[in-house]
Amino acid sequence: MRYKHIIPYLQEKTSWVENDLVYHLKEIDMPSRLRESMEYSLLAGGKRIRPALVFASIESLGKDPKIGLSVASAIEMIHTYSLIHDDLPSMDNDDYRRGKLTNHKVYGEAMAILAGDALLTMAFGTIMKTKVHYPDVRPEALLQLIEEISKYAGPYGMVGGQVVDIISQGEPGNLETLRYIHQHKTADMIICSVRSGAILAGASSEQLYHLTRFASSLGLAFQIQDDILDEIGNSERMGKTAGSDRSNQKLTYPSLIGIEASQEEVNLLVSEAKDQLKLAKILHPVLFDLADFLLHRES
Repeated sequence: MRYKHIIPYLQEKTSWVENDLVYHLKEIDMPSRLRESMEYSLLAGGKRIRPALVFASIESLGKDPKIGLSVASAIEMIHTYSLIHDDLPSMDNDDYRRGKLTNHKVYGEAMAILAGDALLTMAFGTIMKTKVHYPDVRPEALLQLIEEISKYAGPYGMVGGQVVDIISQGEPGNLETLRYIHQHKTADMIICSVRSGAILAGASSEQLYHLTRFASSLGLAFQIQDDILDEIGNSERMGKTAGSDRSNQKLTYPSLIGIEASQEEVNLLVSEAKDQLKLAKILHPVLFDLADFLLHRES
């Protein structure tokens, strides 16, 4: 299975990002307790899928993936802030994340909120560090990235999806509402990652269009797979409590259409995503391999 070759790729890119995240955290003078709380979640592990998609998009367009390092780190900061807040008692009230106690269980609810706030605001300054290390990157591209990331992370995107997720709990569900939640809460930051890499690499407008559709299908498939794993997955392997969606009465694909139909939907979406790569005339295998990896993952 060719997609298994993506694991060393992910390990390498994870190393890049984690070293960069440590660098950015050390660079800023802040209260030690806040730094500990931020580091606790930011360096807690994970597959770093979103940074990998930034790098893979750049690489697929024939450019040096390292030009995306600061942007990839910024996106991981935003993703981590969203996880910290998502786990709070007022949200999902989860006890474990990536096999460790959630941030608020260790540092308290107030510090967890502030750590998330700090990561979100720090992310936008981190994006601009690209110009320091890679002066040839166009300033217009960085300004476009800031605009896009704020869009996909904000009320249009991830935050809006989270709101609909919260107000839908315990309510009769439908696929239209669920697709909205998954599209914005999860897929939008995956779209943002792919588009960010493509913009840095100078993608044509046609390539950007098809890569956006690739990421949209992949992001939706990624979240449906999460829904499935929450029902049938292993808590230890996933690093979080299996069955939490059901206990919280959350709207999921398995709860609406069942496990088998949900798995079929994932397969269809990944196939559609690959078709978009072909239309974008992407010949490099890394994005195809990432799509297969996400299709077959177990955590």
